[in-house]
Amino acid sequence: MDVQALGLLVDIIEAGNLSKAAAKLGMSRANVSQRINRFERELGAQLLRRTTRQLEPTDIGRKLYEHGLAVRHEVKAAAEAVSSLGKSLRGMVRLSVPSGYGQLRMSGWLAEFMQLHPEITLHVIFDNDIEELVKGSVDFAVRVMGEAPAHLAARDLGKVRYVACAAAAFIAQNGRPSSLDDLKQLPLITSPQTSERLSTAGTHEGGHRYMRIRPRLISTNFHFLRDAIAQGLGVGLVPDYMVRTSLEQGELQAFPLKKGELDFLSTQMFLLYVPSRFQTQAVRSLIDFLVEKERR
Repeated sequence: MDVQALGLLVDIIEAGNLSKAAAKLGMSRANVSQRINRFERELGAQLLRRTTRQLEPTDIGRKLYEHGLAVRHEVKAAAEAVSSLGKSLRGMVRLSVPSGYGQLRMSGWLAEFMQLHPEITLHVIFDNDIEELVKGSVDFAVRVMGEAPAHLAARDLGKVRYVACAAAAFIAQNGRPSSLDDLKQLPLITSPQTSERLSTAGTHEGGHRYMRIRPRLISTNFHFLRDAIAQGLGVGLVPDYMVRTSLEQGELQAFPLKKGELDFLSTQMFLLYVPSRFQTQAVRSLIDFLVEKERR
């Protein structure tokens, strides 16, 4: 098989049309068209469906694209391995992490990684937007969501579970709720996303049970929310990683809700990256490091 033609197929599919691919490669559109037509004749199969403005790969074209992409990544990885032979891991890694999870859960891991690899530079963006990854501003992103986007590669970091908790002083004054219904009578502290999802907390045999809880304090800043809970301003309904240390140290106390009663709030944590984008050894090392840390 013509490896160069296989690489050309990758360039065309990623560009979306012949003109953009030709501009990227510094070739004429006619030359690109002739080469891909010759490749199709050699294989005896149509690789691209041509429309007025766009090219779409056929099933075999998509499979060859994936193989071509893998070959390209392996060549780049081999070149990087040769150039870095005998040298320590180095380079820039750009990542985007959720503001709450990134600060409360990942900051210590990132500091540890930097100590292990002093010649790596990290550019960390605390953001909840996925567009930074799609635009290529970052190498990978960590996001909390129900399911990973189909167009991105995903490493599952596990489920994000929620806990209801409060300070001891608040419990002494207001009691210890044992069900979601009890929370209706108490000031609630949570994030905007959780507040929205509290509108429906579950179902009875007769239909939906609407909580209609109106939190007293809503914020996207998890440090602020955690401090407010610790100061006794209300009941926190938050991700467990946000208050894990405070619970272990006894600063906050979890409520004995029924098993699974907060499952409707649970989401997944994913590490996402664009599958067609080459990852340096530094990027791959940090991804593996973070996945291993979360699974412990």
